[in-house]
Amino acid sequence: MTSSPYHPANLRRHYELAAADKSAGEKFYKLLADYKDRDGLVLAYKGASEAIRARDASMFNKLTYVQDAAKTFEQAVSIDPQNPEIRFLRFSVESNLPAFLGLSKHVDEDKEMLLSAALSHPKSGLDAEAFRTVRDFLVERGHVSEGEAQKLSKVKE
Repeated sequence: MTSSPYHPANLRRHYELAAADKSAGEKFYKLLADYKDRDGLVLAYKGASEAIRARDASMFNKLTYVQDAAKTFEQAVSIDPQNPEIRFLRFSVESNLPAFLGLSKHVDEDKEMLLSAALSHPKSGLDAEAFRTVRDFLVERGHVSEGEAQKLSKVKE
């Protein structure tokens, strides 16, 4: 079923590429721009695509795209509040926003949920690939303490 453009594995590839490259970011945004269904995970990736679009936009448009992303993340979380991958996407965006925008309201809450999900893996609700991504992001970006990082390194994939 990975043939669907909205399959999580496909969306993850797009997200990884878009995070590193402006033209991939535009492709990722176009893939999801017209998505209207109510799958929380797909909506979270749509929010991430809007945030990446904000990164690459002119100063004039940045705030609009970031606000769109925030609304899309709200929708995604309201549909599936216990999904750690949705929370990860919101966390990865919000933890990179400048504080003065006031749009990083969920960083602590999402980080706690992600840490607890990752530590409970494989009962985390994340598949092995998503677990690795979450764990590596938390540890490599310094979002967890040394002790938490050590605990995470002991969790089996």
